[in-house]
Amino acid sequence: MATSILCDPFSLNNTLTLKNRIAMAPLTRCMADDELVPTDLMAGYYARRAEAGLIISEATIIRPDAQGYPNTPGIFNEAQIDGWKKVTSKVHAAGGTIFMQLWHVGRVAHSHFSGLQPVAPSAVKHEGTLPRMRDLSYEIPKALTVEEIQEVINDYVTAAKNAMRAGFDGVEIHGANGYLIDQFLHFDTNKRTDEYGETPENMSRFALAVVNAVAKAVGSERTALRITPGAYAHIEPDPRDRDVFDYFIAQLNERELAYLHLGIFDDSQEFEHLGGRASAYIRARYTGTFMNVGGLTAETAAQGIADGDFDLAAIGRAFIANPDYMTRIRNEEPLIKYNPKMLGELV
Repeated sequence: MATSILCDPFSLNNTLTLKNRIAMAPLTRCMADDELVPTDLMAGYYARRAEAGLIISEATIIRPDAQGYPNTPGIFNEAQIDGWKKVTSKVHAAGGTIFMQLWHVGRVAHSHFSGLQPVAPSAVKHEGTLPRMRDLSYEIPKALTVEEIQEVINDYVTAAKNAMRAGFDGVEIHGANGYLIDQFLHFDTNKRTDEYGETPENMSRFALAVVNAVAKAVGSERTALRITPGAYAHIEPDPRDRDVFDYFIAQLNERELAYLHLGIFDDSQEFEHLGGRASAYIRARYTGTFMNVGGLTAETAAQGIADGDFDLAAIGRAFIANPDYMTRIRNEEPLIKYNPKMLGELV
């Protein structure tokens, strides 16, 4: 296997150097306790995967109304911060580097968890039922006021600061997969007619404000972002989205982020309005460090990096099945095949 390039160190910036080019992708496991506090089992789970160049934590909610899945961890109170300290301590003791992914699911949240009405750019309901809780249907969200948008931005900043207090090496803002930030970036979910809607500049305003505020709070070198230019999860595509992301990515080029991360489950998927794969679309426009994801194998990851298609590769399900993923790749050992039943245990 010509995969040795995956084991090469990679400098994100003058502050952070990764020991290899493989990231453990964020994986929602729903294994926090009922108060959304990370557990000792979670600490061991992450520590066993510290050979990754970078661990990106499971998506972590920034405030109570951000929750749309059961037992997803939070980062908005002291107990949650203390729980995450156990995780980062074990990861660092094992020689790892870990970023927290900051999450607000927007209109796919549910009042079942917090007693609060979901919020979104516009009062547009997502049809269907909640994953893992099929007896609950999605609700009509409340359209955020301009004042409430600023409150959400402030909550992202607080969450980022809390993550650093918990010992994380940086944060990845979850702006992908049809969640709150992504909902502002797509015409299907953004029906606003104020300074946050209608045009690429306006529709990008919230996402850029979050990026700017978090980068100012914890350092741009410790701030990353995940985006989904091609709508495929919780959002219907609109050809006008292309103009939004053309503008948005050009603006991101003016900010020195740690990396930009594609959000997609399968990078072989093509989008007509993007002219092909989302990863190729980003690579052609983004000038900073680009992390790809979406069904990559060690072989396709190595080839993509060698060809200059992306700089870092995020691996998801294979890391669930193989805590020692990097050792197996380095020694050219076969991987254990992922099985959905593995989601039920933190191995």
